[in-house]
Amino acid sequence: MEKDKARSYRHYLAARFLGLLGNNMLAVALGWQMYELTASAWDLGLVGLAQFLPALLLTVPAGLLVDSHDRRLVFATSLALQGAAAVLLCWGSTAGWVERDAILLVCLVTGVGRSLQLPAQQAIVPALVARTELPRALAQNASLTKISTIAGPALGGFLYAGGAGFVYGLCAGVFALGTALALQVRLAPLARSAEPLSWTALFAGIAFIRTNPLVLGAMSLDLFATLAGTSMALLPMFAKDILHTGAWGLGLLRAAPAVGGLLVSAWISRRPMDQQVGRRMYAAVLVYGSATIAFSVCTDLAWAMAALAVVGAADIVSTVLRHSVVQVETADALRGRVGAAHATSIAASNQLGQFRAGVVAEWLGPATAVLMGGCATVLVVAAWTRLFPALYRRSALFSEQGV
Repeated sequence: MEKDKARSYRHYLAARFLGLLGNNMLAVALGWQMYELTASAWDLGLVGLAQFLPALLLTVPAGLLVDSHDRRLVFATSLALQGAAAVLLCWGSTAGWVERDAILLVCLVTGVGRSLQLPAQQAIVPALVARTELPRALAQNASLTKISTIAGPALGGFLYAGGAGFVYGLCAGVFALGTALALQVRLAPLARSAEPLSWTALFAGIAFIRTNPLVLGAMSLDLFATLAGTSMALLPMFAKDILHTGAWGLGLLRAAPAVGGLLVSAWISRRPMDQQVGRRMYAAVLVYGSATIAFSVCTDLAWAMAALAVVGAADIVSTVLRHSVVQVETADALRGRVGAAHATSIAASNQLGQFRAGVVAEWLGPATAVLMGGCATVLVVAAWTRLFPALYRRSALFSEQGV
């Protein structure tokens, strides 16, 4: 039984890695192609908004679907749907009919896929590892996430020289392989939701989050800090107009946060952070905002990559701690619905944050937009210290659970 669980965990990690690799390859190709077509910061922001809207609308049904159906099949379906979107982009780019509106339409499709992918993959992990091993497993997941975030943008940026259609075709293959591996995962019977369909059942995850200050504080800290501070949507502008590089430089910029994150996640895998959880989480977000401010004033590619590497390192610490708190505090029967709400907060912070950055950059320029975002992130940390003191004071991860 343990061998089967270990094999399924390896299949899951591989599928997760490929899914995120495809996500990141798509992101760099979509951003560069859109900026080539329109040269508009507004349209770069719309790419993020188009991917966020499905996550917002599907938060509740996606969570209930994960809690009431085979999580493995939901995960596999999400990857297959994004693979189909990549096929459509490949066809359109090769045939020459892809334009601004077509890209935004496909972004809606990928947004639907990701709205299913994130809560499903979050809910699968606790079924494959022991509870006390959860922080270490989440660090391993974070490591693979960062590896994919390094490889995806780098591959997308360098291979874009072969054309957008070539990158999208590779993405389709990556998603297909990830789908096949996801179907190989075997899960033991879980305490899934057996509630009849009702408003109470649909919104049980949101109700739980509202009444748990630790989970609410952790999710909202990430939501507002990243919403204010994310600069990823503006990297094509930095690469082309400020750092004077090409698609390869954009790939390096997008990969830089993952390099910093990977180094830190490798350290966390050996030394799980199960003490001083709250203070470490707040400190990580403070460093994230400060490094974002530093990036905003960079005019050299190497220094810009260094600042973004610090951003990524801080982000991985915050991510592992946040996911650990959410998983420890959530009952298994609610993991899908809580995970869906968590996924929506992540989508809001990243994709809606991209839209925010694009709008501000259209008015004030990319450097000013990023500078303002970094300053706002620092202010969020100060405010959340007062709003959620229980989270700030949280010390041992498992102490309240009797582990």
